[in-house]
Amino acid sequence: MSTPLQPFPKGPEPATQPVLLELTSGPESPQLRADAARNRARLLEAATRLVEERGVANVTMEAVAAAASVGKGTVFRRFGDRTGLLMALLDHTERQFQAAFLAGPPPLGPGASPADRLHAFGCGALRQTCDRLDLYIAAEPDASRRFNSAPYRVRFTHVAMLLREAVPAADGELLAQTLMGYLEPALILHLTRQRGMTVERLESGWHDLVERSTCPVPFRA
Repeated sequence: MSTPLQPFPKGPEPATQPVLLELTSGPESPQLRADAARNRARLLEAATRLVEERGVANVTMEAVAAAASVGKGTVFRRFGDRTGLLMALLDHTERQFQAAFLAGPPPLGPGASPADRLHAFGCGALRQTCDRLDLYIAAEPDASRRFNSAPYRVRFTHVAMLLREAVPAADGELLAQTLMGYLEPALILHLTRQRGMTVERLESGWHDLVERSTCPVPFRA
């Protein structure tokens, strides 16, 4: 069973946390920005209730509009499409995870070796995805957007940076894509629900993958 979604903050989050989704654009007055923030929070609270009451599969733009007592166009203007809405539901949780691996205590945050941080990063990502797997699957962007989404780019950049520090001679970009593939929600769904693997087994596999990636055996022709 998925972990209940955390309540969304009522006020602006600290400026030190990374911003995942730019849901508005263009200059706005402070009052308009405040109104937009309140409207966004109202829509997300309605969507959260629907997820908990009906499940992710039954959350539509129309249902959120009805639950929030607004027009359907308001929801589309705020989030673009259903994927944007579901990504916004994950935004608060993702921000907390990003703050932890960018500026939190070691080994996930700065202060540990690059390899130790990679170990901690993967385990944290696996746990977070497993806790809200249905929502991560439903919010998965289509193929044209999957690797350009803001959360993916932040995670990928972080993993690539750690790999450059741990194994400078390796092709950090391609190796980072390989490691990120292990953390894909679709793969986690397959391994846990279709193959019956435990999260602990996935974590053990991640540790093995990081060890092999950061301490490679020299190639012999």
